[in-house]
Amino acid sequence: MATARPVVSVYKFDNPSEKSNTIPMPVALTTPLRPDLVRYIHTNVSKNRRQPVAVTAKAGYDSAAASWCTGRAVARVPRVHGGGTHRAGQGANGNMCRGGGMFAPTKTWRRWQRRVNVTQKRHAVVSALAASNLPPLVMARGHRIGEVSELPLVVSDGAESLQKTKQAVEMLKKLGLEEELQRVLDSRKIRKGKGKYRNRRYVMRTGPLVVYSEDGGIKKAMRNIPGVETMSVQRLNLLRLAPGGNFGRLVVWTEGAFKKLSEIYGSLKSTAPMKKGYHLPRAAMENADVARIINSDEVQSVLRPKLEAPRTLGVKYNPLKNKGLMEKLNPGATQKRSMRKRACEKGSKECELVQKQKKTRLADAKQYNSKEKGDDTFYKKMMKAYEAKAAEKADDEEEAE
Repeated sequence: MATARPVVSVYKFDNPSEKSNTIPMPVALTTPLRPDLVRYIHTNVSKNRRQPVAVTAKAGYDSAAASWCTGRAVARVPRVHGGGTHRAGQGANGNMCRGGGMFAPTKTWRRWQRRVNVTQKRHAVVSALAASNLPPLVMARGHRIGEVSELPLVVSDGAESLQKTKQAVEMLKKLGLEEELQRVLDSRKIRKGKGKYRNRRYVMRTGPLVVYSEDGGIKKAMRNIPGVETMSVQRLNLLRLAPGGNFGRLVVWTEGAFKKLSEIYGSLKSTAPMKKGYHLPRAAMENADVARIINSDEVQSVLRPKLEAPRTLGVKYNPLKNKGLMEKLNPGATQKRSMRKRACEKGSKECELVQKQKKTRLADAKQYNSKEKGDDTFYKKMMKAYEAKAAEKADDEEEAE
C-alpha cells in the first residue's frame, strides 16, 4: 500500500498554522506504485503534442549534377556542371555532400501520435497521485518540504477564491513552501541549444502543483508564480503529475478537490463512479514481508516435508593427478613433494644433504669392491676356467702330432 493514514488534516488557507478539520484519506491515494507504468504512459502521452516536422521533398536535390563516371580517378558521386567557380566539380545531391539531401528525410505522414490505453492511463494517474503522498519520493524529485507539516498537504476551500498573486505567494510561504519557491527561482538559467532563440530562452525547475475543485480566481492568482502550476481535479494530467516520467511531485490540494477524489475514483469495493468500467488497481500483496509469511505456522503446517536430495555417486579422481585426494590417501605427500623439489635446487639444505649422501654411498661402494671382491670376481674365475681348458686341449694336440 502506498500509505495507510486514515485521515488527513485540513489547514486554513489564511492561517495555515491552524487546522480547520480532518477528512478521510481517499482510496485512490493508497494504490500501488507503478513507476514502470508511469514512465511508459508518460512517454506515449507526451508524443501526442508533437507537430509533424519534415523537410521539403527537393531539399538538397536542386543542383543539375551528374556523375563523371569511371576513368577519372574520382568518386562516382554526382558533381556540379560548369567551370570557373569553386562550386564547379563539387559533389551534390548525396547525403554525404555539402548541401546535399538528407538521408531518410522525415515525412509528415510519419506516425507522430500514439494511442494510449485508457485504463493504463488511469492506473498511471492514480499511481502518480499515491506517490505524491510519500515524503521520500517527493524529496527524491528535488522538492524542499522540510517546513511542510504533512503530506498530502490540504488547505481549506477559501484558497480557491484568491484573486491576487501576492495573496497566493503568502499562503504558499505560510504552508512551508518558501524554500521550495526559492529553489525554483535559483534554478533559472539559459537553455542549451537552439531553443534559446525560439521563444524558450530560459528554463527552471518544476515547483508545486495546486489542484483545485472550482476556479474562483486561484488559477489567475497562481499563474504568475515561477514553477507553480494549477490543475482541476476533474482533469488530472499525468504530464504534470509526473514531469519527465518521474512521479513524486509536490501537490497542494484544496479541500474540495481532495474530497472529490473519492467521488471520481470510488473505492476498492466498487467501480469508479465517474470513470466508466474502471476499478482501482490492487496491490499484489497487502503484506510485503514474504519471509514472515513463508515461515508462519499457518503456511508451514500445510507444506509437504522437505524432500531429501537423491543419492548420487561422487566423481572419481586420480590421486596421481589430484593433489588434494593424494593428501587424503597419503598424509604428508605434499610435504614430500616439496622436499623433492627443493632437493633439486642448488644451495638449499636438502640439495646439500642429497649430495653428501651420494658421496658417502659412492665411497662405501668403492671400499666394498676393493675389499670383498678383489681378483676373485666371478668373471675372472670364469675366465681362468676357460684358460685351463684351452691348455689341456693344446696338450692333447701336441701328443697327437
